[in-house]
Amino acid sequence: MSILRIHRYIIKEISTPALLSLFIFTFVILMGRIPRLTELVINKGVPLFDIVQLFAYMLPNFFSITVPLSFLLGILLAFGRLSADSEFIALKASGVSLYMLLKPVIVMAVCFSLLTGWLTISAKPAGKRAFSAKLFQIASSQASVGIRPGIFNDDFDGLVLYTREMNDRDGIMRGVFISDEREGETPTTIVARQGRFIPDPNNYTLTLRLNNGTIHRSPNGEKKLTYQTIGFTSYDINLATNNETGEQPRVRRSSMSWSQLNEAYKENENAKSRLKLSVEKHERLSVAFAPLVLALVGVPLGLQSTRSGKGAGFAMALAISLVYYLLLSINTTLASRGFIPPVIALWFPNVFFLIGGSYFLHCTAVERQMVFLSWPSRILAKFKRKPGGRS
Repeated sequence: MSILRIHRYIIKEISTPALLSLFIFTFVILMGRIPRLTELVINKGVPLFDIVQLFAYMLPNFFSITVPLSFLLGILLAFGRLSADSEFIALKASGVSLYMLLKPVIVMAVCFSLLTGWLTISAKPAGKRAFSAKLFQIASSQASVGIRPGIFNDDFDGLVLYTREMNDRDGIMRGVFISDEREGETPTTIVARQGRFIPDPNNYTLTLRLNNGTIHRSPNGEKKLTYQTIGFTSYDINLATNNETGEQPRVRRSSMSWSQLNEAYKENENAKSRLKLSVEKHERLSVAFAPLVLALVGVPLGLQSTRSGKGAGFAMALAISLVYYLLLSINTTLASRGFIPPVIALWFPNVFFLIGGSYFLHCTAVERQMVFLSWPSRILAKFKRKPGGRS
């Protein structure tokens, strides 16, 4: 069997479970978001197509986690099968070393790392921005959809709106009456011939524009009782969107593009803000290398766990990924608080797994059993030797 054919065989053995697990892991994570989004359809009347778009915008965020995890599981299952079926022994007997088998894995790891890098650096923040914009669009449309002619509407904090009639096609309200008590001591009553909602997706603001009306105000604290009337041809009222469906105007670091991060880092003079921006940049870059370092750990672990089935491979993949992302999460927090420099904190998990993977590869290449892999069987054997299997 030629080495090229062996490489193609390994790629196939890794790709099949990796793609299948990618679908399963992503679906499981999406299941956690389904109840909240379906509530928008049932209770708010949001179109199903808008919900599908929201799901699509969330996918890059989920893929940045499930892609490395699925690739690791594919490696564990593929090389576990090679070892369990004695195919690895046969390949070694025919002169194929472990490092020769690593070539297709490294090529695949580089491809998956490039994909993960694109997800974390570009697609994930773009998806978050699109998700926020879509939520704001839904919130804005719900503001007009929720208005019913002849009914007082108090969905906006400190403001009650009434309209005599409303055109559902263009959203124009006629015969508008507003009671505005947002200023507390100075209540305002506004009467206008017509009005309409104008969303600004760039700044995440919603404006109620009124035309041809009057403002009635009775200021408190005056020596004499006064009453003000102000006429207008156009008057704008800025409205706050609901926090459950709207986003704050400030762009979050996780939603910034790479160029926005660099620009914000250069322009920001606040040391604490610059530190958090630096943490965000290093985190995106370090996660991109997750498939590569996890592959170095997955190959030897897959080969040495000869009696492990698919269930054990799945558990091992989850355990390894949990350790990696737990280290990353802890170090991100420490770096954000200034305890550890970002470049050290955010790259430590990669270096840790790189060293560990290299050691595991060496042990496997020289046919040395890794001690920690034999611990479960040793503990189980001790339990079996005791009468009745009791401790």
